[in-house]
Amino acid sequence: MNILFFLTTKSEIAYIYEDDSLRQALEKAEYHRYTVIPLINREGLYIGTITEGDLLWGIKNQYQLNLREAEHIPITSIARRMDYLPVKADAKMEDMVDKALNQNFVPVVDDRGSFIGIITRKDIIKYFADQHIQEN
Repeated sequence: MNILFFLTTKSEIAYIYEDDSLRQALEKAEYHRYTVIPLINREGLYIGTITEGDLLWGIKNQYQLNLREAEHIPITSIARRMDYLPVKADAKMEDMVDKALNQNFVPVVDDRGSFIGIITRKDIIKYFADQHIQEN
């Protein structure tokens, strides 16, 4: 099945730009209550993801905990433990299972690598559960 049926588009989710500050990233993650947030550049290309843990350890290990000074810290200066690996828009749902085991969502990019949205773990599980019910 075409994964685009399950796509939550870029316009429907929050993301941060690679030139955003640490403070902007913290505030956006807090406002949307995200534990992981996609990171893109101004051209829309997918860069990776940043987690609450990445932010926390970056603040602890690199900076004194001062929110005012966080306005001047570029988000790309925070080390990321791992990035959520994206899939291309023509991927199949079967390709998503391995990623969904370790990621809350799967980022989706177009042929140029531009971020177009995400597919949530919930939608992937629901798809396969529905497939299983139909087979039985």
